Amino acid sequence: MADDVKDKVIRILAEQAMLEPSDIALTQTLEDLGIDSLGLVESIFAIEEEFDIQVPFNANSPQDSAFDISTVASIIGAVEGLVAAQST
Repeated sequence: MADDVKDKVIRILAEQAMLEPSDIALTQTLEDLGIDSLGLVESIFAIEEEFDIQVPFNANSPQDSAFDISTVASIIGAVEGLVAAQST
């Protein structure tokens, strides 16, 4: 399941950044990928739709969100946590 989440999140971010999924590294930030605040919001919506989850993210204060967007790996980890919590 974890690889499935990872692959889907990377695909969503790659689509938003107009990159190939293979061009995305887990250590990259959204800024590294060229994803701006609007792109971030679109990515969050796509993640919510893909996994049927509610992401605790406030676009007006992203630094205050419980959803860690610091790197690609942290986004994947946060999504994995939300998916796991939903299935319990």
